[in-house]
Amino acid sequence: MVKSGREGGQLKNVFLAAVNWHKACNIVGMSFTRFRKVCFVFITLLASVPVHVSSQTSYTISGHVRDAGTGETLIGASIRLKDDPSVGARTNNYGFFSLTVHETTQVLIISHVGYHAQEVPVTLTSDTTIQIDLSSGELLEEVVISQSTYRENVRSPQMGIARVDVNEIKNVPVLMGEKDVLKTIQLLPGVLSGGEGSSSFYVRGGTGDQNLILLDEAMVYNASHLFGFFSTFNSDAIKEVNLYKGGMPAQYGGRIASVLDITMLDGNKKNFGAEGGVGLIASRLKVDGPIVKDRGSFMISGRRTYADLFLKLSNDEEVNNSRLYFYDLNAKANYRIDEKNTLFLSGYFGRDVLGYSNLFGFDWGNATGTFRWNHVLNSRLFSNTTFVYSNFNYNVSIENDEFNFVIASRIQNYNLKQDFQFFSTSKSTWRFGVNVLQQGISPANINADENTAVNSLKLENRKGMELAAYLSHEWKPTDRLSLIYGLRLNTFLLFGPGTFYAYDGEGDVIEGMEYRGGDLVKHYLNLEPRLSLGYQLQGNNSIKLSYNRNTQNLHQLSNSTSSLPTDAWVMSSNNIKPQIADQVAAGYYQNFGGDRYEFSVESYYKYMQNQIDYRNGADLQANEHIEAELLFGLGRAYGVEVFLKKREGRLNGWLSYALSRSERRFGGINNKNWFAARQDRTHDASVVGMYQLSPRWNLSATFVYSTGNAVTFPSGKYTVDGRTLWYYTERNGYRMPDYHRLDLGTTWESATSKRFKSSWTFGIYNVYNRKNAFIIDFREKEGNPNATEAYQIALFGIIPSVTWNFKF
Repeated sequence: MVKSGREGGQLKNVFLAAVNWHKACNIVGMSFTRFRKVCFVFITLLASVPVHVSSQTSYTISGHVRDAGTGETLIGASIRLKDDPSVGARTNNYGFFSLTVHETTQVLIISHVGYHAQEVPVTLTSDTTIQIDLSSGELLEEVVISQSTYRENVRSPQMGIARVDVNEIKNVPVLMGEKDVLKTIQLLPGVLSGGEGSSSFYVRGGTGDQNLILLDEAMVYNASHLFGFFSTFNSDAIKEVNLYKGGMPAQYGGRIASVLDITMLDGNKKNFGAEGGVGLIASRLKVDGPIVKDRGSFMISGRRTYADLFLKLSNDEEVNNSRLYFYDLNAKANYRIDEKNTLFLSGYFGRDVLGYSNLFGFDWGNATGTFRWNHVLNSRLFSNTTFVYSNFNYNVSIENDEFNFVIASRIQNYNLKQDFQFFSTSKSTWRFGVNVLQQGISPANINADENTAVNSLKLENRKGMELAAYLSHEWKPTDRLSLIYGLRLNTFLLFGPGTFYAYDGEGDVIEGMEYRGGDLVKHYLNLEPRLSLGYQLQGNNSIKLSYNRNTQNLHQLSNSTSSLPTDAWVMSSNNIKPQIADQVAAGYYQNFGGDRYEFSVESYYKYMQNQIDYRNGADLQANEHIEAELLFGLGRAYGVEVFLKKREGRLNGWLSYALSRSERRFGGINNKNWFAARQDRTHDASVVGMYQLSPRWNLSATFVYSTGNAVTFPSGKYTVDGRTLWYYTERNGYRMPDYHRLDLGTTWESATSKRFKSSWTFGIYNVYNRKNAFIIDFREKEGNPNATEAYQIALFGIIPSVTWNFKF
């Protein structure tokens, strides 16, 4: 029997959540009867959950935690009871928290890494809303950090997650001195670099397209500039970076390897300011300030390379007229209508432009836009409504006496999301929501002049829709045991118009079916269970287990070792089934040395279905029958990851090591035997160190080592009609040489005033000038055509860099 009053209010909150979720289902899927039924099932599940009823009167403390100096909301801040640190909460992605207590007088301890912890006494007679401002410290030694802040890695049941400190990104030495999020996460265990100097990455045996990359909830399709040497993310504009390698929460879906969730800064709500930097090949500038003081703010951050300016120094007219640069722009604005309603508008715009005189042109880029409405329905129920637009396109133009044509391609989506968080008790939080994603792909089309040697080619566009609903529960039934369990329901629908072909085992056309616009071509439905368990052995160590299933309906077709802008994208179809990955993981976590040191070891096994590879000699560009070039098979990846981090003191940094394998099996390849995937590396290790030599000098160093990638080399050669042809046997049966490199960096803080700060950052990439192999190829030996020799191409040697940074 449910009591009236405060106890009955808990059921009322659940009911309100169900009603609002049902309304959301009506809004986003009015014409999708089946989808609405699914929503109703989830609502019924939520409403049927037994709500804890206590004889004690309970009160809810809710509010936001912000930076006292800028007004920025703080993600992941810890709110705990002083008398019982086991009872607490963390702020969500918008700085909101909710904590239910039973005593009328409490003292809260609010803490966040890099901020002074604060004690806040509260006396409760009813549900209370408070706003907390934390002050940051100028020097690490001055910042008071509570143990509760640092022990979240031990206490939380979430595993396979890496939270990257933006301040660490600024200190890690990288290529050309450009601060880079993607190259920093490559220094974590289980994350492999896509190649020398590349910002592309692989996670736990997955491919590049199996990573979901989000910027303010907007999907980024190609996250690199200049063919991968720089990432699209300007670190000056970033507030939070979270990488999920396993145990992905149910609110994420659409990729099977990882989720990289990046949140942009909101902007300073109190004062106007600017910061930036001038480097050897690029400069950047960020400006932010209040729209209305303490209520709304804006942030604009831009970056541009000027390598093209050096081309102007050439005496060659064609080189002088060439183009070589990229730019990106981050923008965000927010406005707090009242304590329960806040609006956000953010966007990213970036483009690469390459061109040789008027003969060749190549440009590509991303554009995203995100509109969000945060609404606090009551002290326990938080709502976030999001509309997102994402676009990626490229254009290639060739113009000379023989050829005159343009190749153009585009992929874009519109995404409507409704998410809720229901803080049932201090030890129970529910998350649930719905998602409607409309996707469109315009493949590479060729538009050629009539008198050119190339024929025009018009490929059919493809349209699809992905619908999802999810429910997850984070629950702490005892002081030692905690868990996150959930379910995501994903359905994909492929629509006409167009002609859709079926192929036999040899890739020949069996039949073609024509569909009109709006006709349903293919439908897939998948359930994705998620479970993470954590058991705290003592105050500072724990063990964790997780299982999760993920599916993927968007696939990138690439036969290169790293992602290229011209790679083709395809949806699941009558021939291509959704990729499915089941991953189990176990780990041990411990903090020691007064929580200054963090240690973890995780092991995992991932089984992947409907993986994609290519027939020998496959043509992936401008091919109407591109699906006929594909092979489908299985994948598996397994390994152990070790991580040790020192968080505080003049010397800090981390060590990471991964022992892993990633393998594939396809009919028609290697006699259907398992073989190493291209991104398979048995050993991968990183050492990152940062040392505060003095208040004005900071030293940093990075050393990386990895086993060479798996690669296919010829096993022999033969001659046909005077031509030498290579003979290949086993797929990926050879290895590139081992890779290793040392980078050094130092930052000097110049004299500062109250309003102006500046620093100089110096770096050396590849200090000992290691000639790491980028390509190994084979040729006939000069003077002896019967002999064959291998030759190696190294991309980078030693590269110095210098950047001047400023802030006022």
